[in-house]
Amino acid sequence: VDPASPVPPSTQCQQALSLGNSCKLKFTVITVTYNAEHTLERTLESVASQTYPCIEHLIVDGLSSDGTLSLIQEYVEDNSINVHPHEIRFIREPDRGLYDAMNKALLNAKGDYIVFLNAGDCLRNSDTISLLAQYEEKGSLPAILYGNTHLVDNEGHFLRLRRLSPPERLTPDSFLDGMLVCHQSFYVRTDIARQELYDLRYRYSADFDWCIRIIRRATRLGLKIVNTHLVLTDYLNEGLTTRNHRASLLERFRIMAYHYGWIPTIVRHIWFVVRAIIKK
Repeated sequence: VDPASPVPPSTQCQQALSLGNSCKLKFTVITVTYNAEHTLERTLESVASQTYPCIEHLIVDGLSSDGTLSLIQEYVEDNSINVHPHEIRFIREPDRGLYDAMNKALLNAKGDYIVFLNAGDCLRNSDTISLLAQYEEKGSLPAILYGNTHLVDNEGHFLRLRRLSPPERLTPDSFLDGMLVCHQSFYVRTDIARQELYDLRYRYSADFDWCIRIIRRATRLGLKIVNTHLVLTDYLNEGLTTRNHRASLLERFRIMAYHYGWIPTIVRHIWFVVRAIIKK
């Protein structure tokens, strides 16, 4: 991205700032945008505040027509004088929807780990990535690092803890109880993530399907899945899934039936209803 240009270049992935930091691990934070001027700024600020030096922020924009590009341009300029600058890369071109853009980002990511941070979502603290970088082990990197999530409103104010909390041990069957780990608090080794792209047949819940497949692949390969016991993300409680709640639930039912079978899925949903009545 040329800081002197009024808007970042379109179509191709451009490197805004490449730094010579000698970190063992590099993290790619992926933000997919489309007309996100009202929520994007705090997401950019949360990445900019990270004290860990080896971060690639990969922003994929589906040809926004509002002030999104101006925010990104300002972000690039501020990054050049930031105390902890990082690498910013930008893709601006048409896509076939959110999950198509996310697949594009997966294939372009350069980090050892990837995480998706949508417009309005924030990394919990300025040392979040630094804490995650400590999980590197001798000769082996965990396939997945996961943690907890806070829900926030449109102004970024805390609402509550997420209703579904991460299990102590994450297994391929964990998501029979729903999406226990928020997608934005689910860090995956990039080489593993690229082997399981998002299924574009799902419009609202492809992330649910993707997480199950990632967990299964990691388990099949005998790779570690690590519960960090950290609150990793402030999640905006107004995403695509929330706005299309009914359609998302139907997709999740189909996904569960595909991965776990119809009978276990139906039995589990009966329990969901009973549990909701009991809690009332």
